[in-house]
Amino acid sequence: MDTSTSAQTIIAAEVEIVGTIKTSGSIQINGTLDGDLQCDGDATIGKDARIKGNLNVNSVVLAGSITGNVTAKDRIQMQSSARVHGDIKAKRLSVEDGVTFIGHSEVNPSGQSSASSAGSAPKQESTESEGKSGLFGKK
Repeated sequence: MDTSTSAQTIIAAEVEIVGTIKTSGSIQINGTLDGDLQCDGDATIGKDARIKGNLNVNSVVLAGSITGNVTAKDRIQMQSSARVHGDIKAKRLSVEDGVTFIGHSEVNPSGQSSASSAGSAPKQESTESEGKSGLFGKK
């Protein structure tokens, strides 16, 4: 049964879930989630939603409150009512005026991993080591 293209799960405002939600389709959360969300589709976090946990989604529209990290394969869109306390990572980012965001962000449109920047860090360390060796060699 392939419902990932048309099905959307809706968590109503009066619903509270404790645990991890996993879905291959899209989801809209208007209630409370104390746990992680793993969504292969698109997620909408409503204005009254409160989430304590990490989000791993294709793309997400954030209007509610999230305490946790948000990772999107494509896009994170923060609406003016969004309150995010955690790190975010996505290919694209949209932030409206009025958003509260406390954390670090990584926006990488090319989608390349940050391994290339990590690769340059050891070169810097080895350069420092070579410089120290040179100083010790002069003594």
